[in-house]
Amino acid sequence: MTQRVANRHAFSVNGGAVRWLTPRRAMTLGLIALTLVLGKYGGDLAKALDMRWLVKFPSAWTVPFKSQITVAMKWLVEDAHVGPLAFTDLTRAIAWLIEQPYQFMVSFLAKGFWAGQGAAATEILPAASWIAVIVAVIALGHYCRDWGLATLAGGCFLYLAAFGQWDSAMVTLASVAIAVPIGAGGGLLVGIWAYRHPVGERILSPMLDLMQTVPVFAYLVPILFMFGFGPVSALIATIIYATPPMIRVTTLALKGVDPEIVDFGRMAGTTPRQLIWRVLVPSAAKSIMIGVNQVIMLTLNMVIIASMIGAGGLGFDVLAALRRLDIGAGFEAGLAIVVLAIAVDRISQAFAQQAGQAPTVPAGQGWIRRHRRMVLVLVVLVVAWLLGRLVPALKDYPEAQTLTTGAFWSEVVRYLNINYFDSFEAIKVAFLTWFMLPVKQMALGIPWPWAIAMLVLLGWRAGGARLAVLCGTLSGLILLAGLWPKAMITVYLCGASVILATVIGVPLGVVAALSRRGGQVIGVVIDTLQTLPSFVYLIPVVMLFRVGDFTAMVAIVLYALAPAVRYAAHGVRNVSQDLIEAGTVSGCSKWQLLRLIRLPMALPEILLGINQTIMLALSMLVITALVGTRDLGQEVYIALTKADTGRGLVAGLAIAFIAIIADRLVSAAARGARIRFGLESPS
Repeated sequence: MTQRVANRHAFSVNGGAVRWLTPRRAMTLGLIALTLVLGKYGGDLAKALDMRWLVKFPSAWTVPFKSQITVAMKWLVEDAHVGPLAFTDLTRAIAWLIEQPYQFMVSFLAKGFWAGQGAAATEILPAASWIAVIVAVIALGHYCRDWGLATLAGGCFLYLAAFGQWDSAMVTLASVAIAVPIGAGGGLLVGIWAYRHPVGERILSPMLDLMQTVPVFAYLVPILFMFGFGPVSALIATIIYATPPMIRVTTLALKGVDPEIVDFGRMAGTTPRQLIWRVLVPSAAKSIMIGVNQVIMLTLNMVIIASMIGAGGLGFDVLAALRRLDIGAGFEAGLAIVVLAIAVDRISQAFAQQAGQAPTVPAGQGWIRRHRRMVLVLVVLVVAWLLGRLVPALKDYPEAQTLTTGAFWSEVVRYLNINYFDSFEAIKVAFLTWFMLPVKQMALGIPWPWAIAMLVLLGWRAGGARLAVLCGTLSGLILLAGLWPKAMITVYLCGASVILATVIGVPLGVVAALSRRGGQVIGVVIDTLQTLPSFVYLIPVVMLFRVGDFTAMVAIVLYALAPAVRYAAHGVRNVSQDLIEAGTVSGCSKWQLLRLIRLPMALPEILLGINQTIMLALSMLVITALVGTRDLGQEVYIALTKADTGRGLVAGLAIAFIAIIADRLVSAAARGARIRFGLESPS
């Protein structure tokens, strides 16, 4: 197959009679041109024909989804019962069960254990010493891998203490310590259930799609209704956000277990439960631990958003700095999240690589020697508790020794604003005038019947009747909800950002693939962008460009750039060497090899990267509502501030529908490209 593809490419390179403008492509180009014309003049045409409803969907035709959901939520909270218990009793019980271990972890890591309340409260036991926590992290890093990981993890936590972020970081770590076991454990159980019941998996799949695509802000509103304002609501929102990848990874990992291992387990006489827990889960442990790692990273990514409903910690510090436009404080808190994420990520990855391996314990050793790391941590913890009152530095990092870079970052932004304000403003105006506003005008000007028809046609061409029905149904629901104009603004902002991210990211990915040194530099930059919390991007961008659509686009591009670079680099690197040799033998230059062989063969991977870029852009759009956008993201944010459940859920579902349509279309296009290039069979 590879040789056949190589011959075809060599033939086309040598000027073979490959017909590019086929009738099908000509029709596609014609429809695109007609869509652009309608986007430019659709409003004027509708007015001339006295058919304004073609552009502006009549409000009388909308369905009151918002009010219906609000009424249903009110009934759920006030009147619904689960057996003999009121629904609110059930939510209080769930909240209590989560709150107890959370309060224990916060007390242990950050606040200490106290008796009484208010001024009469007395401290029973202080929080764990910063030295004890760092020693514990070093011991865990050494246990999971080696001294290199131990040094990295210990250095990250020492950074948190030295830069005055310790208390907030420990509150965040307490949230992670509670949310991750619940999310990972619940995801594991649901994933096992989906593996054992294929029908259940098919039912569960669209629910997981919605959980992963509905903006977090959208389900913060019903969570606030049911659980109230506070850290418990934030934890529940975090668990909902972080659990779906664990379910998917668990199901895929169990399906990927060698069938011979499964047959051997059955031949050994195991019951279905024993087969799961003693054979399948241990065999898939490494893959399952990847899901745990994803839960950890998504939990850390959620900490800022969760701070809006009372989570506290580093997320609250970033949010407070954003509200004050304090560039220095925001960067320091944001970098603290990054540092904490690096330490936890590296340790969890190392632990995942160990999963499923039997521990090697030398014979004849006592309990203390076998658990010497644990004993060391306990000794340091107790000594720090006992001596902490005499030597305060053993309990809390000395405040006089803390470092700060806040003034530096603030001064950098101030210097740029004073010396380059006119340049930044010129760039902003040029992008708005020549790129963003024309795209916005086109998106808002396309008549809705034509837009839905084009989506149905795209779905039919890319994936057949099933995808066509999905595209038509989801876009029709957005229309009936009365959110079409805001949805088009969302499409415009997302589309403009994805275009720019692709134009920047794909060339960077090509350079990273073809140049070793360039790949190293680009890799460091992309890793940094990918680990920064989403809110952190807004602070410098707002300081440099003020609020508005351009500011939102810049923040989205920075946040969503990584997949475009990574997938393009991966695709170019993995082009078959047979194809490269065929092109070289045919007399291709390096530029021709790139243009005629590498990029076309990397197209499926590039499309998947664009798909991930779209998903990240849509998730970031809700956050950019804070800087003045007028899209569905702002609709969700307003619903959160007003506690309007129906408004928030409908707007959130509209964003999810856009994400699902884009995901299915781009994934189908990527599969079509792989089939076209002989990389995948059509069946």
